[in-house]
Amino acid sequence: MPDWTPDQPILEIDNLSISFSTRLRDIPAVMDFSCTVMAGEAMGLVGESGCGKSTVALAVMRDLGRNGRITSGTIRFKGRDLTQLGEAELRHIRGREIAMIYQEPMASLNPAMTIGAQLAEVPMIHERMPRPKAMALARQIVADVRLPDPDRILRAYPHQLSGGQQQRIVIAMALMSKPALLILDEPTTALDVTVEAGIVDLVKDLGAKYGTSMLFISHNLGLVLEVCDRITVMYSGEAVETGAVAEVFDHMRHPYTQALFRSIPLPGADKNSRPLVAIPGNFPLPHERPPGCNFGPRCDYFKAGQCDARDVPMRAVPDRDRHDSRCLRFDEIDWDAPPALRRIVEKTPVGEVVLRMEDLRKYYEVSGGGLFGGGATKVVKANETLSFEAREGETLAIVGESGCGKSTFAKVLMGLETATSGKIMLYDRDIQNTPIEKRNIDTVSGVQMVFQNPFDTLNPSMTVGRQIIRALEIFGVGASDAERHARMLELLDLVKLPRAFAERMPRQLSGGQKQRVGIARAFAGGAKIVVADEPVSALDVSVQAAVTDLLMEIQRENRTTLLFISHDLSIVRYLSDRVMVMYLGHVVEIGSTDQVFAPPYHPYTEALLSAVPIADTRVKKQRIVLEGDIPSAMNPPPGCPFQTRCRWKAQVPGGLCERDMPPVRTLAPGHQIKCHLSDEILQRMAPVITIAAE
Repeated sequence: MPDWTPDQPILEIDNLSISFSTRLRDIPAVMDFSCTVMAGEAMGLVGESGCGKSTVALAVMRDLGRNGRITSGTIRFKGRDLTQLGEAELRHIRGREIAMIYQEPMASLNPAMTIGAQLAEVPMIHERMPRPKAMALARQIVADVRLPDPDRILRAYPHQLSGGQQQRIVIAMALMSKPALLILDEPTTALDVTVEAGIVDLVKDLGAKYGTSMLFISHNLGLVLEVCDRITVMYSGEAVETGAVAEVFDHMRHPYTQALFRSIPLPGADKNSRPLVAIPGNFPLPHERPPGCNFGPRCDYFKAGQCDARDVPMRAVPDRDRHDSRCLRFDEIDWDAPPALRRIVEKTPVGEVVLRMEDLRKYYEVSGGGLFGGGATKVVKANETLSFEAREGETLAIVGESGCGKSTFAKVLMGLETATSGKIMLYDRDIQNTPIEKRNIDTVSGVQMVFQNPFDTLNPSMTVGRQIIRALEIFGVGASDAERHARMLELLDLVKLPRAFAERMPRQLSGGQKQRVGIARAFAGGAKIVVADEPVSALDVSVQAAVTDLLMEIQRENRTTLLFISHDLSIVRYLSDRVMVMYLGHVVEIGSTDQVFAPPYHPYTEALLSAVPIADTRVKKQRIVLEGDIPSAMNPPPGCPFQTRCRWKAQVPGGLCERDMPPVRTLAPGHQIKCHLSDEILQRMAPVITIAAE
C-alpha cells in the first residue's frame, strides 16, 4: 500500500472516462473528468440531471453495474488506484473507508430489521466487533445524529420513523466505521426545507468531528454554498468549472455556471422587472454531443470556428487558486455585463375575488389500529378553520412542511374530496359538497391542476396531441375533430412546444417538456383557477426558470388565478403576490409577499425563511433550526399547534401557548397571523435574511 499522508489528496480523480454498453452502441457518460478532494475538505458536485454526477460517485464506489465500465483514467483514494483493485480489496474499503448516502433513505434500510440491528451490522461485518460493543456504538452514533430517545430509536423499525429521522439513521449507518470519505448523493432532496436545514447542520458538524472528507452531489447551489469548501460544475459528462465555492460563485468563468445562476431566483429577482433567464435549447443526449464545446449550442458567447473546432481542455484561471474552466474564451468575456435579453413586463392587475374559503375543515376518520379494523376510531384533522380568498390574475402561494394540509386543501378544492364543514365559494357558487363527478363541465374545466411529477400524469400509450384532444373532448371544446385538432396546436403554441410534438409519445420528451404538456392540458378548457402543486420541484433549475416564466406569461394573457403550492420559498418570493403559510392544518400567517418576507413574522414563518438555502455569498441569515417533527394531525398538541417547536414560547406568560388556540390578528391591512406573541415582541423581531452591501 502506498505511503499516504494527510497533506496529500484523499481522493484524486484524473481524466476519468466512463461508458455504458447498450444494444445499439456504447454511450459515453463521463469524459475526461478530473477532481481533487483534500483531507477534511467538502467538494460539491453540481449540474443538471444526466450530467454524470451520480455516475462519478458510483465509479468511486466501483459500483457501475454490469454494463458500466471505466474506459480510461484513474481514481486514487489515499494514493491507491481503485480502478486496479480486486473485489476483495474493494469490499474492505467500501462502507469502512468510503461510505455513500443515497437520496431516498428507505432504499438503504431493511424494513424487516430494527434500526439497532442494522446499525450494529456495519462494525460487526467490517471490524469483527462483538455485538454488545457494536450496539453500544450504535447508541452513541444515534445520539451524535441528534435523534431523541436513542434507546427507543434502536428498537424501532424504519417505517416507524419520519423521513428526516430515516435520513439521520442512514447518515449514522455511514458513519459507524468512521469513513475517511463520505459521498452524499442528493441527501436532502426528498426532505422538507426545515428538516433539510437540520441535516445540513448535522453533516457539517459530523464532518468536523470525525475529520471526514465529503463529495456532496446536489442540484441546489444554495446547499452547496452552506456545506462545501470547493465546487465542481458538470455539464454533459464533463467538468466545466472547478474552484473554491465563494470564488466560483463570485468570479465564475464558464458560461454554463453563469447561466445556472441566472436561472435561479436569487434575492433581487422579480417576475416583472428582473425575470429569470432560462437556458435556451436542451441538454444534448450522450450520443449526440456537438463538436468542440458541449455547451456551445446553448451558449451566449459561442463563436463558430473557434468553440466548435476541437475538444476544449480545462485550463487554469490566471491569478486564482485552483480555479479551472473548460472555456476557450473566458478571458474575453465581460462577466459583469447584465443579460442581453431582459424583458420588463407590466404587473398583472388583480381583479375581483373568484375563490373564497370560509372556515373550511377536512377531517378523516381512521381505524384505531386493530389488526382487522378493530380499535377506537380516530380523527385526522387535515384542515382546520381554513379561510382565505383569491382574486382574478393573482398568484397566491401556499407554503408549509409535508403534513401541513396543503395537498388536502387542493384535493378539496378540485372536488377529489369533500370538506367536513365550511364553504368553498367559486364565484357565487358553493361547491364544498360537490364531488368532481357531480360538478358541471364549466366548474371542472374552470378549476384545473398542474401536478408535481410530470412523469406520472401522462398516459404513456397516447401521443401528446391525443392527450390534449382528449381533454378538449371532455371539456366540450370544439364542434368537430378538426376544430379540436386546431385548438390542440394552439395550446402547443401557448406552452412553446413545436407543433411536431403532437405526434410524439411521452417517453420521447424531457421532464420540462412533459410538464409543458401538463400545463397545456390544464388550460385546454380555459381554466380560470389553476392549482400548481410543486410544479417545478421535480425539474432541473434551468428548466424551472422556463416553466415558471411560461406560467406567468399564460397568467398575464388569460388573467388566471394561480394557487402555487411549494416548499421552495425562493421561487415563492419570486413569483407570488400573496403568501399563505400553513402548519398542521391551520393558516398561521397570510399577507402580501413583502409583508410575509419581512418582520414581524409568525415564529413558524421565521423558521421557514431561515431554512431556505440561498446561492448568494452576500446573504447573511439567522440560523433557526426547528427541533422535532410536525406533530400528528391525529393527536395535535393542545393550544397553539406550533407551540411544541416554537423558540418564542417562553416569551408568552402563563402557559397561554400550551392552553389556548391563538386568535387571528391583523398586523397591517391584508396581513394576519395566528399567534399569542405581544405586539411589542413582534415589533422587536429582526430580519432573518439580510444582504451585505456591495
